[in-house]
Amino acid sequence: MRELKEAAIVVTGGAGFLGTHLVERLVAHGARRERIQVVRREEYDLRELEDCAQAVAGKDVVFHLAAKVGGIGFNQQKPGELFYDNIVMATQLVEASFRAGVKKFVGLGTVCAYPKFTPVPFKEDYLWDGYPEETNAPYGLAKKALLTQLQAYRTQYGFNGVYLLPVNLYGPGDSFDPARSHVIPALIRKVYEARHGGGPVEVWGTGRATREFLYVEDAAEGIVRAAERYDSPMPVNVGSGAEISIKDLVSLICRLMEYEGEIRWDISKPDGQPRRMLDTTRAEREFAFKASVSFEEGLRRTIAWYEAEMAKR
Repeated sequence: MRELKEAAIVVTGGAGFLGTHLVERLVAHGARRERIQVVRREEYDLRELEDCAQAVAGKDVVFHLAAKVGGIGFNQQKPGELFYDNIVMATQLVEASFRAGVKKFVGLGTVCAYPKFTPVPFKEDYLWDGYPEETNAPYGLAKKALLTQLQAYRTQYGFNGVYLLPVNLYGPGDSFDPARSHVIPALIRKVYEARHGGGPVEVWGTGRATREFLYVEDAAEGIVRAAERYDSPMPVNVGSGAEISIKDLVSLICRLMEYEGEIRWDISKPDGQPRRMLDTTRAEREFAFKASVSFEEGLRRTIAWYEAEMAKR
């Protein structure tokens, strides 16, 4: 699907964190902005097949980014909603897209789909080798079902759906809501508030767990390249190929934000999956994607954006 210039495109979740960046990358790759439809939950309930059908009618390419998602705490509080909403949205949207004659479907999975004790770096072939980490298993399994559906529809109907596995994303525009945020925006907010209001920074877990992070603009570029160049049923990791411990992440954010106060580790809270780092060779080989923004530079940009937003208040 190299011809994005004339394609009618749908981006579910297109007004969200990743979606807004994806729309801009699509335009940068030649897509016409007026032919990109951003699907918002205020207008379409993707748990309803009729709404999905309306959203994809007459479209050539569908990017499915919409998801109910959050950090460890949110996963613990709402596992039922996370499973139901994510699996039903994806199932209905794929079916509607197939019925509508969509030419290309790009579905996003999650690194949470991998087994809890996956050898590092995570290779796509390891995806079915065990059960996900318990705190995010309902979300991870719901998103992994999308891969099975896309492969089944390709086999039976010749439907061209591809499945990408992005690692944890971060960057400007992320959610800094403490009830839903992931680790980087949560830490930036905590350090900012401690720096301005005093008091320690409290962090969940032991700090020993490791994570891989991908700057959101890099992620958007990888997704567009996959839409243009990739047509295989095999899943593809999209990441930076580097990991950092939570302890080192906290230290780095504190240094960049010039915070020298107390850090308190709440070891009664879970670490989540012990390690996460993707093998990204398939993405580089199949559609020439490699992350370009260094982690420290991406953090600087994210911190600067957040501080600028706070200054407006």
